[in-house]
Amino acid sequence: MNTLSIALKELKRETRNRWTLVFMLAFPIVLMLILGTALSNAFGGTAQVGDIRVLVRDNGENPALTQAFGIFVKETADMGLSFESLATEIDGRSEVEKGHYDEYVELGRQGMSLYLSGRNAIQSNVVQGMMAAFAEQYNAILAIEKNTPGQAAAAMAASSMKTRDYIKETSITADRQPGSLDYYALAMTSMIALWSSLSASRLISGEIRQGTSTRLAASPIGKGEIFAGKVLGNLVINMLCVLILILFSKFAFQAYWGNHPAAVLAVLGSEVVMGVSLGLAVSYVLKDAATQGVLMILTQVASFFGGAYFPMGADEDLGVIGYAANLSPIRWANVAITRIIYNDQVSVMWPVVALNLSLAIVLLAAAAWMMRRKEGL
Repeated sequence: MNTLSIALKELKRETRNRWTLVFMLAFPIVLMLILGTALSNAFGGTAQVGDIRVLVRDNGENPALTQAFGIFVKETADMGLSFESLATEIDGRSEVEKGHYDEYVELGRQGMSLYLSGRNAIQSNVVQGMMAAFAEQYNAILAIEKNTPGQAAAAMAASSMKTRDYIKETSITADRQPGSLDYYALAMTSMIALWSSLSASRLISGEIRQGTSTRLAASPIGKGEIFAGKVLGNLVINMLCVLILILFSKFAFQAYWGNHPAAVLAVLGSEVVMGVSLGLAVSYVLKDAATQGVLMILTQVASFFGGAYFPMGADEDLGVIGYAANLSPIRWANVAITRIIYNDQVSVMWPVVALNLSLAIVLLAAAAWMMRRKEGL
């Protein structure tokens, strides 16, 4: 009962604190709006490939391949590919290396060879995919001619009429990709979940600064009840802030939070628990002023490398910065929640929740041990 009374007192105190409303609610909402609007162009989902110029050398040593490739060139004429024949005295590879053409194809007695420039990965992948589709079709026609002579021409004609699309793109939930406001709603919410460490750092030091710690220590309430009540109250108020941010961004900014709210809240809740534990543990190690400074640095660094201020894709190769990003609890939460929302991978929440709660247990145990050894609170 004493624990619940202390937790209720913490709730009342934090809700009356205007800085809680400004720092934990107004600030992230403003950042959502500003960053989500200013960086909307960074979330364009369409890549422009443009026309692709392919240089072709045909030695004329394989008439069947020449005929089939001619049909293929006609079919792809309206698909953005331009096939140009190469004069005998010109080196095709050199032309591609100089940037005069995008890719290079050779037709010979042994079949077809494709040389990709690699300057534009998307263009190279498009050409490679189309040529692979053509090769499969051509091999199938050769097999028909070998087994049933005289039927290759009919098969080629039928195939050319039916197979107009050599590459067919299918996107899972194509209309649901994270926009700028979707991304920053998630990023700001996970950032605020970690920032709960700042308010938690004042749980005990605030009582000492106000001179009420002595009265609490002298009251007929055990240290364990005081500790549990304060932690519980702080957890509830920070989870309420996270929940308000989710609801506000969902209904005010139309941010998408997916179809698995329980999994999303589990990840964010575990991050809040870890943040509160971190703030409480650091407050026992350092003095009040130093505690706030150290936690502010830690949370800002975690926010920066976690993708709170600039977009970082869940599966993006971040290079060297990726090593630092993988140490950020905000990055853990962002990646897990993104996969839960957009890929329906609910199971990815378990490693993140387990890691956050494991760290929280260690930090809470350390804080409780230091509180027990300390005279007073």
